[in-house]
Amino acid sequence: MKILIINPNSDLEMTLSIQKTAENFSKGNFEATCFPTPGAPKFIETYEDQKKAAPGMIKLVKENQAQYDSFVVACHCDPNLEMIKGITKKPVVGIGEASMKIASMLGQRFSVIQTSEFSISIKENLVKKYRLEDSLASIRAPKKEMENMSEYQKYLQTARAAVEEDGADVIVLGCAGMTGLNRKIKKELGIPVLDGVECGLSVAAST
Repeated sequence: MKILIINPNSDLEMTLSIQKTAENFSKGNFEATCFPTPGAPKFIETYEDQKKAAPGMIKLVKENQAQYDSFVVACHCDPNLEMIKGITKKPVVGIGEASMKIASMLGQRFSVIQTSEFSISIKENLVKKYRLEDSLASIRAPKKEMENMSEYQKYLQTARAAVEEDGADVIVLGCAGMTGLNRKIKKELGIPVLDGVECGLSVAAST
C-alpha cells in the first residue's frame, strides 16, 4: 500500500517531521510519502489560509491519483477535506477527524491541545461538525506566560491542565507540527495521547 500525505502548508521543516513520523509508524507495512502543498501559506491558521491552500492540494491529488492508494490530509483543521474527497475515488482521511473520533472511543472525554488560542474557535466548529461535543472536555492552547518555555513543555503543561482541571482522560495533539511529542507526553501523564498523523495513517492503512 502507498499513502500520500498532503501537508496543506508549504513549510518544508514540518513536512520532514511528518515524513519522519510516517516512516517510524509504518514499520515497513506500507509506504507513506509526505508532500508540501505548492503555493500554500507557510502555516494554516485561518479559513483564508485553507482557501489559499486549495489549488495546490487539488494539484497534488490529481497528479498522484494513479500512484497512491489513499490520501491523508495532515492538518488538524482538516482543510478542504470534503473538496479532496470529491475529486478522487481513493480514500481520503483528515487527521483531525481521525484523531478526535479515535479519542472518543478510548476514553470518556478528550481534550485538544492547540498551538495558539486564535485557532480554538476553528477547532470548536470542527468538533460540532463531527458531532463530538458530548465527548469533548476542552480545547486548550498554551498561555502567554508559557512563551519562554520549550515547545514540549508548553504542550505538556497545557495537556496536564486539561487533565487536572477539565477532566480529560485522552489528549489529542491538535497540530501536525506537534507530531512526535505524543509518547513523551503520554509517559508524563499516564493517559492516551494521540498524534494526528499516526491516527490518520492508521485509518488510511486499514482501507
